[in-house]
Amino acid sequence: MLRLSKLGDYGTVMMAHMAREPSRVFSAAEVAAAVGVGLPTVSKLLKILARNGLLVSHRGTKGGYTLARSPGEISIAQIIDAVEGTVGMTECSVTVGLCAQEPRCLARGSWLRINQVVRSALEGVRLAEFAQPVATRIDLRVMHAGRRFDAAD
Repeated sequence: MLRLSKLGDYGTVMMAHMAREPSRVFSAAEVAAAVGVGLPTVSKLLKILARNGLLVSHRGTKGGYTLARSPGEISIAQIIDAVEGTVGMTECSVTVGLCAQEPRCLARGSWLRINQVVRSALEGVRLAEFAQPVATRIDLRVMHAGRRFDAAD
């Protein structure tokens, strides 16, 4: 199964929380309490996001973190890249030369195309949208080998 790590997930949740008040300075403790993630993890992620230019760190007694840009200018792909590294479905869809099979691999071209579609989708979702409550119910039904499965199956 393809999925983000917990850190990648937490990073998006934290940024979404901060995007609801984009000009506010947030302390690590405030963010940790608001999103229900431990302070050490939140502190680590805030530093990573600041180092990657998505947050600005403010020192002092009223210090903390603010978004570096407006929520409409930050993509979900940028957040994931900052926390996880470059989004890639396979190693060869991100970096050339890591696999001995690469020169004769018949699947690489398809993985590159799939990676491009996923990347494009993540770039297309802005933090401003991500921070809004989802208005519609998510359809959890999945198609598998021509048969429809519901989440309850």
